[in-house]
Amino acid sequence: MNTLVAPEHALKALRALEDLGHEAWLVGGFVRDSILGRPVYDIDIACNAPWTQSKAAFESAGFTVHETGTAHGTITAIVDGNPIEVTSFRTESRYSDGRHPDSVSLAETIEEDLARRDFTINAIAYHPERGFRDPYNGLADIKDGIIRTVGNPNDRFEEDHLRILRGCRFCSELGFTIEEQCLWSMTFEKSLMLSLPAERVSRELERFLLGDHVCDALLTTVDVISAVLPELVAMKGFDQRSHYHSYDVLEHTAHAVQGTKPEPLNRWAALFHDIGKPATFYMAKGSGHFYGHALESVLIARGALSRLKLPRKLQDDVLTLVEMHDDIIGPTQRIVKHVLHRFDGDIELFRALCDLKKADALAHAQCCTDRSEMADELLQVLDQVLEEGQPYQLSDLVITGSDVIDACGITPGPLVGDLLDKTLSAVIDKRVENEREALLDYVMDLAK
Repeated sequence: MNTLVAPEHALKALRALEDLGHEAWLVGGFVRDSILGRPVYDIDIACNAPWTQSKAAFESAGFTVHETGTAHGTITAIVDGNPIEVTSFRTESRYSDGRHPDSVSLAETIEEDLARRDFTINAIAYHPERGFRDPYNGLADIKDGIIRTVGNPNDRFEEDHLRILRGCRFCSELGFTIEEQCLWSMTFEKSLMLSLPAERVSRELERFLLGDHVCDALLTTVDVISAVLPELVAMKGFDQRSHYHSYDVLEHTAHAVQGTKPEPLNRWAALFHDIGKPATFYMAKGSGHFYGHALESVLIARGALSRLKLPRKLQDDVLTLVEMHDDIIGPTQRIVKHVLHRFDGDIELFRALCDLKKADALAHAQCCTDRSEMADELLQVLDQVLEEGQPYQLSDLVITGSDVIDACGITPGPLVGDLLDKTLSAVIDKRVENEREALLDYVMDLAK
């Protein structure tokens, strides 16, 4: 490949810099993903000018500039409404904190700038007229599907500890093989990640989970990821000793994660849904059993999710799915509506549960994969409930809390909500019609 197609706003950014005599190159993810034919979301430019001169060049061309990282020579130019990050050619000193260089210095050439980058596939520069600059053979590694560091892997990971997880993430997103020495170093240096803020770890892990090749990546890098998710270790190689399973617990989990939709809720839930199996395993009648594993998985997952500081709503929803993933939910309107009631009417949470159930079933032995059909049936019933406008949440009732208070002569408080919940359950079970007088009579009887 000799050329890439750069978007017009990127070309305008290059011209704005070059019109004032600066040297500029497209770098980073844009180059890598363009070569691979992947969607490109961010444009990064490396320039030989100090950030003050880059800023002046863009402002003279009529573009807005934000000083987003001037300590490291970075500005963000807004070109035709698109943010473009522009960083001066630079070299870096040691990373005392494992996150940021202690100091940066201007470099003279693009080759010097590329030398500071993490992986060879990210150390490629491109210019529409000058072509590629590829001092570390990143183009060949992209062609061969290999992840390797620029220079000594130990040095790269000691500089920025997050690079270890980034390597795992690229394995998941791109489906590339991690070069042997690089993987060894990632494993050897994995404890460095313990110094990273939980938020940075969770963001990188989530991107890992959302990758198109997460199954193979999880099996390849579990010993690395175990530094920040030690809960995974017990699953590795754990034989389920059951004809219902053709994989060990980790393999089953990896396939289940891959089988869910690439949404954070679905993927996190799939990762943790069977994590309690090793702790609940016992043999009976020549077969392995895991009674109570869902609740054990909830306990383990709760600790991990809290440590990773994921958003509270996401944590709660993941735990709900983990707890219910093995529940038998009959594909009837009544049962579906009761589950929706339990979910406070959260339709997407119900869809995610069905998605997890289907992926879980398909990751079993062949004899169990027909269980996935039940998940499809549940979704069909859900669609019927929604299409028919059937009541399944408190807001669907034709009475309100105020109506309950007036009819029963009670004061506002938890009792009101309890009465409404019981009334909704009665409506779902068709023990009472969702009509005002009928509901008020029912509520008053309950309150006696």
